[in-house]
Amino acid sequence: GGTAVADTADVTDPAQVAAMVAGALERWGRIDILVNNAGILRDKSFGELALEDFRAMLEVHVLGGFHAAKAVWERMRAQNYGRIVFTTSSTGLYGNFGQANYATAKAALIGLMKVLDQEGRKNDIRVNILSPTATTRMTEALLPEEDRALLDPADVTPGLLFLVSAEAPSGVMLCAGAGCFARAEVVETAGIYLPPEDRSPETVAQRFNEISAPEGAATLPNAWAQTKKYVALAREAQKNRSGKS
Repeated sequence: GGTAVADTADVTDPAQVAAMVAGALERWGRIDILVNNAGILRDKSFGELALEDFRAMLEVHVLGGFHAAKAVWERMRAQNYGRIVFTTSSTGLYGNFGQANYATAKAALIGLMKVLDQEGRKNDIRVNILSPTATTRMTEALLPEEDRALLDPADVTPGLLFLVSAEAPSGVMLCAGAGCFARAEVVETAGIYLPPEDRSPETVAQRFNEISAPEGAATLPNAWAQTKKYVALAREAQKNRSGKS
């Protein structure tokens, strides 16, 4: 029951992206949802990776997503409503041999999503990121034949539609594939405080298991939360040391 219009704009060209957005506004009068899904693959091991292949990946994935989000941002702010989804990858989250350029681009989009989530909140612009796995033209040559039937792109769609709905969360990394859904998080361990006399690489090495301990690990709401956490940890440790002395 919907209506769709194809547009062949090159997402690496901000003028073409702006024209695409203008065309959508002219036809429908408003833009409520943006899904940044443009992508390419140019897989090579890092030693064989050419600068032009690295740059092309950033141009399409990162700048392509930036140009499209930038083109709709002020419109969404003015109407106090918007839903934006970027597309990352398990490669950006966890790495994959031969995909240094792809991983870098997909990880960069996570950072962009995290910032736009914070900046869009006061205008009800909810920004999320989807990490899909499916049989597509980009992946079919990489997947075993017996897996392809299980990885129908349509099985990712429910997750995407949730992320762009009126009830959508914001700042979420949703993973989807083969009918499975999971949520990825960037977490930081509780950490430890080292007094001045122990601040050496040797002490870090000796206590690395404590530094890495998963107990108390948490997702931080923003960058300053990390700074505040460290300051609080240091103050508490210093207070305890003063009390003992």
